[in-house]
Amino acid sequence: MSDSEAPVVLIVEDEPDVAETYRLWLEDHYDVRMAENGDEGLEKLDSSVDVVLLDRMMPGLSGDEVLEHIREGDLDCRVAMVTAVEPDFDILEMGFDAYLSKPIKSDQLEDTVVNLLERSEYDSLLQEYYSLVEKQATLEATKSRAELAESEEYDDLKAEIASLREELSETLGGIEDDEDFIATIRGLSDADEN
Repeated sequence: MSDSEAPVVLIVEDEPDVAETYRLWLEDHYDVRMAENGDEGLEKLDSSVDVVLLDRMMPGLSGDEVLEHIREGDLDCRVAMVTAVEPDFDILEMGFDAYLSKPIKSDQLEDTVVNLLERSEYDSLLQEYYSLVEKQATLEATKSRAELAESEEYDDLKAEIASLREELSETLGGIEDDEDFIATIRGLSDADEN
């Protein structure tokens, strides 16, 4: 998603009034696309879609099946199940990022979309950060201190890492130094595994 383009939200909902309500709530801030069923949802799904709002119970291809296709297709989008189906233990096996039980309010839907987009941005930043840190570690393991000290590229790399660390720190709520950063990341990883 580029900075100049609004994030794309795909609403997959078989009830036209509900879909239209969601569209009205979101259209001021997002490029909203709509699909009336699971098959149409998959047809409209491409790499430009950032967030999918997906009903679970639809005629034809269910939301669960659409979600499975999205995850198997390895598409880089966030999925919120927005449904009247009461969650049960079967959700533990599902690859959604948020679960909203109908009826929902506009602020609840808007907050969910914002949170999912922030998580996508955070994931991208974190991947970039780890990639750069790996490059730094590789250079430090293979080059002398003198070579590193003379390298403009190495200085640029360190500056980029510092900038990303600061951006991630702001996203995570203020991290003072590398030890805090590492502890926070480990805490997030531990939470994800539990």
